[in-house]
Amino acid sequence: MSILIKNARIVTAADDYTGDVYIKGETVQAIGANLDMPADEIIDATGKWLIPGGIDPHVHLDMPFMGTFSSDDYSTGTLAALHGGTTTVIDFVLQTQGKSLHHALDAWQGRSNGNAYGDYGFHIAVTDFNDNTAKEVRQMIEEEGISSFKTFMAYKGALMIDDGQMVGLMKEVREQGGIVTVHATNGDMIDALIAKHRAEGKLSPLYHYLSQPEVTEAEASGRFCDMANYTGVPGYIVHMTCEGALNAVRKAALRNQKMFVETCIQYLLLDASLYEKDFEGAKWVMSPPLREKKDQTALWAGLNQGLIQVVGTDHCPFKWEQKLMGKDDFSKIPNGHPAIEHRIELLFSEGVKKGKISPNKFVEVTSTNAAKIFGMHPKKGCIAIGSDADLVILDPNKEHTLSVKSHHMNVDYSGYEGWQVTGKCEQVFLRGKKAIDKGSVGIQKGYGQFLKRGKTSLVV
Repeated sequence: MSILIKNARIVTAADDYTGDVYIKGETVQAIGANLDMPADEIIDATGKWLIPGGIDPHVHLDMPFMGTFSSDDYSTGTLAALHGGTTTVIDFVLQTQGKSLHHALDAWQGRSNGNAYGDYGFHIAVTDFNDNTAKEVRQMIEEEGISSFKTFMAYKGALMIDDGQMVGLMKEVREQGGIVTVHATNGDMIDALIAKHRAEGKLSPLYHYLSQPEVTEAEASGRFCDMANYTGVPGYIVHMTCEGALNAVRKAALRNQKMFVETCIQYLLLDASLYEKDFEGAKWVMSPPLREKKDQTALWAGLNQGLIQVVGTDHCPFKWEQKLMGKDDFSKIPNGHPAIEHRIELLFSEGVKKGKISPNKFVEVTSTNAAKIFGMHPKKGCIAIGSDADLVILDPNKEHTLSVKSHHMNVDYSGYEGWQVTGKCEQVFLRGKKAIDKGSVGIQKGYGQFLKRGKTSLVV
């Protein structure tokens, strides 16, 4: 199958020009002006943008949590991502304390194999670091193509590791050429505040937010930066929400330390006032929680300053019935927010169209930087000869409304109900196949492939 896309505004992390792209098989074969070659399909993209397929390096599909599972599995989740221009996701395999990394990987492969529409990779969340785990780190990188390892500084008893284990993991991952990512919040402080609020009978979703003040994230981010600096491992802070945490990274930069940072689309656009909507605030119960408007300002600035390299989603949806598990106690509300489908269009509408970020920065933070940091570039994250033909034709002027009535995520509410958005991902190509064509699906479940990733590129 061959496709010739003509007259597009081709926007990458580095370039912005009008031209043509020729796809044959799964890869880009030619780029230029006025290309004239036979093709099975010719698409006139005059007035449209052509961008690399989005990469969301932070999703939780079919994830076990609090006795239930996140409501998007690999089928519905990756298909919803494709509708929104995201062609590749990276999910988190969660080690069970007392069991091996391979035990966890087997469980996630059992849910993912043959079920994905879009391409996907894995991070491994290490919740029990010991001598046996250390041996598995090398195997994960060299044999499984999993080069990123997540740690939690919160959720004691289930996911959290202590600082001694953190340093041990960092040293092993550094030696093997991987990267350590972190959920950076101070779990002990948060647990104490949760217990205090529950004892006082303060049980509404607002107290989820008040149990995780900014200092809990700022302190843990700084501590992670210090440990990464001490061990020399590449570090990546996931879902950063606030000015205090960003200042910890700014401090690290002053000593010439490179720390990669991800924020999520919800932290750029939504704020903590949503928790004042009584139990409806449960829709936005996530960890870390939404913050204040001053934090939004800091995060947008961080993108433009190069302190934040990636905008992900931390997509972890739960249906309303599942959220109701915490109707009488905020600490029992499943944490998570549906956003995998809306990330690119929201960032384009609120960022590019409103002049907050440049077109090139938009591509950087939605695709290219994640590809480089997580060992997928230049196969993914760019428009280049020989690269996978993961491409999005975006209509920059098409207005539409986000709603549960029209989204494709398997969740019965929207965190962005009624949002007016300018910019629509109309056609999405995955490895040369037209996966989405104005809402119609052109591929089958199982077309998505597991990606074995290489080592981290320290330059983005």
